[in-house]
Amino acid sequence: MSEKEQKNIYGSKSVFSNVIWRLLERFGAQGVTFIVSIVLARLLDPEVYGTVALVTAITTILQVFVDSGFASALMQKKNPDDLDYSSVFYFNVVFCFVLYWAMFFSAPLIANFYERTELINLIRVISLIIPISALKNVQQSYVSKNMLFKKFFWSTLGGTIGAGVIGITMAFFGFGVWALVAQLLFNTFVDTLILWITVKWRPKLVFSFARLKSLFKYGWKMFASHILDTTYNNLRSLIIGKKYESEDLAFYNKGMSFPNLITTNVNTSIDSVLLPSMASAQDNKKELKGMTRRSIKVATFIIMPMMTGLAVCATPLIKILLTEKWLPCVFFLRVFCITYAFYPINTANLNAIKALGRSDVFLKLEIIKKIVGIAAILSTMWISVEALALSLIATSLMSQIINSWPNRRLLDYKYHEQLIDIMPTIALNVIMGTLVFSITFLNLSDWITLLIQVPLGITIYFVGSIIFKNDSFSYIKNFLTKKNNTDLYLFKRY
Repeated sequence: MSEKEQKNIYGSKSVFSNVIWRLLERFGAQGVTFIVSIVLARLLDPEVYGTVALVTAITTILQVFVDSGFASALMQKKNPDDLDYSSVFYFNVVFCFVLYWAMFFSAPLIANFYERTELINLIRVISLIIPISALKNVQQSYVSKNMLFKKFFWSTLGGTIGAGVIGITMAFFGFGVWALVAQLLFNTFVDTLILWITVKWRPKLVFSFARLKSLFKYGWKMFASHILDTTYNNLRSLIIGKKYESEDLAFYNKGMSFPNLITTNVNTSIDSVLLPSMASAQDNKKELKGMTRRSIKVATFIIMPMMTGLAVCATPLIKILLTEKWLPCVFFLRVFCITYAFYPINTANLNAIKALGRSDVFLKLEIIKKIVGIAAILSTMWISVEALALSLIATSLMSQIINSWPNRRLLDYKYHEQLIDIMPTIALNVIMGTLVFSITFLNLSDWITLLIQVPLGITIYFVGSIIFKNDSFSYIKNFLTKKNNTDLYLFKRY
């Protein structure tokens, strides 16, 4: 790829359009899953739904092995060729098939540990997503590296439409947890198939252990970091599933699912586009700092009002969507909203570290954060599920400080500077959240309360952004209206 082509790929218009395509793809995929989960929640008792949450926690950890760190290594490498892509492809396929059979034979042991025999077949079937995903892993890396995110949208669109129909139909006819299982498998299979059809890259009949070794030098640290992070993030669910009742896990998981749907999709969309853009600027630390700074400000401006609005509207929203039997999940939902509101700080700081090729620093940060997090879990798991959830807020604050610490030296961008950058957005959200929450004291019906709260919150946020001249609002507005478009560089120009 020529230098001119690279500039075109990482230019402002391309980066922003890829963010939009990535957002559409992620929200499309998770939107269908969200609808199916609502149907299941209404049809199933929380006790039954807890089983789904436990299996999902296990499979989420397994998905990390599909990548094995090589995808991140391919993204970070400046000019990967067919030998790099093909070597990773063949390794991943073989490795994931071995992993599937390991899960197949260990399913009875897992079921015995949790004293739930129904987990055996669930684990064996859901684990099929591992070998299926292995077939598209390198295709995804190729698309991300070359900023072709429109391909993701079309592959996901086909999978989610069919999966939604199958999942909801099966739930309606009483298939219970298997409705979600079928939806996940169908979505993964069709997503993989369409990606193979739309992306021109194909593995060549070449393989190099030397290239794998080179990629693994960077990738193993990323893999170790990801497996630590994913296992830690699901550790609370695994502990609740073992120590407490299935209903407790169901409420905890459902409280997480709403904010997680929003934050994960926005964060993943920005993350997948931002990393290759940052990698292109790894030799210009001033530019990289500007990208990191802009990313924190813009992403926080987008994510924080969603979390604030969701938290203050939680009670009527849950009663309308899931019925009153799910009201205990409101507490957990609000805890996760507070936690996820500050995720952009973590994402931008970590992407800057990865873009600089400092996977060693990345791994050290993950180890430190997990030590702190596990200490918080061990000190609260004996108290209650609520205490276990509240520990997330404390560990989230510590994670922000830890993730930003290396960039004091690497980018000359300190944590207190980052907080100052987003302080106008925080203040605006406090005002908006307070006014919207006050509507609940009118004791109106749930529908009327929600119909007032949502437009009121949107109006206050946008009017406030204009009155207080919020920098991120002006930045997004200028780009969308194409004012001075030639001078705008999303995530690049500060």
